[in-house]
Amino acid sequence: MATANSRTIHKHFRLDSIKLKRAQKALDAKTETEAVERALDLAISEHERSRLVLAANQRFLKSGIIIRDVFGSLEK
Repeated sequence: MATANSRTIHKHFRLDSIKLKRAQKALDAKTETEAVERALDLAISEHERSRLVLAANQRFLKSGIIIRDVFGSLEK
């Protein structure tokens, strides 16, 4: 959720009410604001995970490892 050094600001959005209620239920949020906060936190953490996976994949590929298709299933 929100960190101790975060700042609360007021924003006004036009949101799909059904989508907001579904997110609120899926995220087990008590309020619509909490649902939006949790959704934003999830988006931020997913982006960070994707960035870390991409960096790890790049390091793996640059390591010079050779991957062999021992079963021959990739050449079909």
